[in-house]
Amino acid sequence: MLAHQLATVIDIGANRGQFTLAVRRWAPTARVVAFEPLPGAALVFRSIFSGDDKVVLHEVAVGPRPSRSSMHVSARDDSSSLLPISSLQSKIFPGTSEIATIEVQVAPLESFVKPVEIRAPAMLKLDVQGFEYEALIGCESLLSHFDHIYCECSFVEFYTGQKLAATVIEWLSTRGFRMSGIFNVAYNKLGSPVQADFLFANKD
Repeated sequence: MLAHQLATVIDIGANRGQFTLAVRRWAPTARVVAFEPLPGAALVFRSIFSGDDKVVLHEVAVGPRPSRSSMHVSARDDSSSLLPISSLQSKIFPGTSEIATIEVQVAPLESFVKPVEIRAPAMLKLDVQGFEYEALIGCESLLSHFDHIYCECSFVEFYTGQKLAATVIEWLSTRGFRMSGIFNVAYNKLGSPVQADFLFANKD
């Protein structure tokens, strides 16, 4: 499947709209449903896509069950997480230490997106700073509707309690998704990989 053929993109962890902007360039006819719980980032996102009827933003986080949870806000807001920020995160990525916490709404994807709205070909993108495993559980009821999943994963624990890449890969494999690409690999000072973006394809 070529990127420009995408009809639906779910952008979880949209921040200021960086990924959605890319989608609007290489898949201009795709409908984008985005999720960003941080008020400041969401405000910027809304200003960028104001008047774009193909883009919808929900100011919530995606997770396994409806709740109100503490978001650990980083000095760089795109490194904020629903998991506590570890010392390793700020050591390898200086300037990303925690500066505040705020309460945000969390809910499963099905609370906002119905199966009929996921028109094929469809991609699910997740960039949620260590919360990928939990966010995927929150998407589980709709996973079969996606042709591809694009997900950031880590090889080391940047956020306390996060599930690492191997666990996420195995979880998706048991649900019919095979890894088909690795992109944007980040390395530590010793040259060891610590993080990457993974592309998965639906085996069906």
